[in-house]
Amino acid sequence: MSGLRVVLADDHPVYRDGLRLMLESTGAVQVAGTAADGAEVVALAARLRPDVVVMDLAMPRLGGVEATRRILERRPGTGVLVLTMHDDDDSVLAAMLAGARGYLVKGAGQREILRAIGAVADGEVIFGPALAGRIASYFGRLSEVRPAGGDPFPQLTARERQVLDLIAAGLGNGQIAERLGLSPKTVRNNVCTVLAKLQVADRGQAIVRARDAGLGR
Repeated sequence: MSGLRVVLADDHPVYRDGLRLMLESTGAVQVAGTAADGAEVVALAARLRPDVVVMDLAMPRLGGVEATRRILERRPGTGVLVLTMHDDDDSVLAAMLAGARGYLVKGAGQREILRAIGAVADGEVIFGPALAGRIASYFGRLSEVRPAGGDPFPQLTARERQVLDLIAAGLGNGQIAERLGLSPKTVRNNVCTVLAKLQVADRGQAIVRARDAGLGR
């Protein structure tokens, strides 16, 4: 693993700087750069071409799920390791569908983070021990065949289905936020999660799938 180049993305400077110091102190990796928001890490990854991006999910300007997707569109070989406070199944699924190969919850120790960076750089998929069993079960449920006449999007939560319905109706994020009484940031995060769960590249593809299923009318 020696010599791996890593970019760190986290909007909390104390955590970001502490993580950088911790990783650099091991001599096992080189921290090539750090970013405080999703748009910045997309630009850094394109310019610095790191082996691994360590990505928080909840960041300003551009969430970690969408940032992951954009990074991998440009450089599919980049490894993305999510390191975040969010350990719910939906966040993990959205990140993995966007192309992340690893997922750890903040609080993971130095050895666990280093091991995950090395695994992701080698093309492996790795979850923290607290998540592995739950996520395997969740992916298993999602792969089950949907019975005829059932919910066309069983992977979506009720809120995400509402958001998809309004996307299909042609509403923008601001209109959706106003209609549902949510903050624009919450709507952006929900839209990113919906696109990831539907495994579509953009809103246009989501609209087509949703209208085919009878939404947006």
